[in-house]
Amino acid sequence: MNLNCIVVDDEPLALDILEDYISKVPFLTMVKRCENPIEALQIVQAGGIDLVFLDIQMPELTGIQFLKIAGNKCHYILTTAYPQYALESYDLNVSDYLLKPIAFDRFYKAVEKVHNQVKPVETPASVAQPIVTPAAFSSPPNPVQDFIFVKTEHKIQKIYLHDILFIEGLKDYISIFTKDERVITLQSMKKMEEALPPSQFIRVHKSYIVAIDKIESIERSRITINKKIIPVGDTYRDEFFKVIGNKNI
Repeated sequence: MNLNCIVVDDEPLALDILEDYISKVPFLTMVKRCENPIEALQIVQAGGIDLVFLDIQMPELTGIQFLKIAGNKCHYILTTAYPQYALESYDLNVSDYLLKPIAFDRFYKAVEKVHNQVKPVETPASVAQPIVTPAAFSSPPNPVQDFIFVKTEHKIQKIYLHDILFIEGLKDYISIFTKDERVITLQSMKKMEEALPPSQFIRVHKSYIVAIDKIESIERSRITINKKIIPVGDTYRDEFFKVIGNKNI
């Protein structure tokens, strides 16, 4: 099943990149590229569009305003350089939230998710839907549990512990970084810290929890994981180096 797409962005370069990405995906069909969100809104309201790639910061109409006016006529993937709009956009039921600059593999994962949502289901839904209790996230993992569940995009998403690189706290929500994606969820760092096994994860800063086995190097009070520099806070320094010291040869 092909998805008819439009791209809405006031930056020509961003339009060029997304148009190129769309041309590489067999199940995507580019219908229109729009620098004017008012024009794009009229196209969506006319029907026949399955997926909209939507920028947030635009002069005539912001992406959030666009979503509120257009409603649920199709699927939306937000494309923006501003992570602070993530939670508000999820309340408006967007399919994904891509941060610029957008890598093709991340783009493909987002559109594949939409494609899987709209194509005919080949297996019974009951097989694909795990039963999740409300305590699945808040309770610490038992010795055999190697995953956690987090709420994101109006769904419960499973994340395997061995995929997590680090976790960053941002005001009222957290970002879980894995090797393949960034998952944003409305949760406190304290709750997340309690949900993770201390043998595998350690809090190193008021805003960071790291996977111990993903640490590549430590220089003074800075940790490197997947090219990301993470500071070690004064409050957590002694405990961190105590744990690391126990693992030295």
